[in-house]
Amino acid sequence: MADSKPPKKSPGKAPSKATMKALGILRDHSLAYPEAWEDHPWGEVAIKVRKKVFVFLWAHGAGFTISLKLPESAEEALLLPFTEPTGYGLGKSGWVTAKWEGAEPIPTSLVIPWIEESYRAVAPKTLVKRLDAE
Repeated sequence: MADSKPPKKSPGKAPSKATMKALGILRDHSLAYPEAWEDHPWGEVAIKVRKKVFVFLWAHGAGFTISLKLPESAEEALLLPFTEPTGYGLGKSGWVTAKWEGAEPIPTSLVIPWIEESYRAVAPKTLVKRLDAE
């Protein structure tokens, strides 16, 4: 497992304890997949499989943001009020960003299946087979 450097802090208010707890839960879940590791580009947590990102996580003073690839459930996920297509053209490839502001609760039980879908979409087939065998 990679060392766990905290993401860079944005100016202003620190993330709430609830936000940091949700970040920890989702980060730990993401790192449990075969060959998953953590990187920190642009001040956010990027969870990668081999060299490809499958989850971006960012806890900030205003709340929490996650971006992931959802080739099967993006259409349904985008119906939720806290989601939008990911910027930089990634939304066209099935990437979805979910944002929670302030003290809004982060539904980790909703997000965890999205993390698995994103991992399966990005990981090499050999790693997906290994996941299925576990």
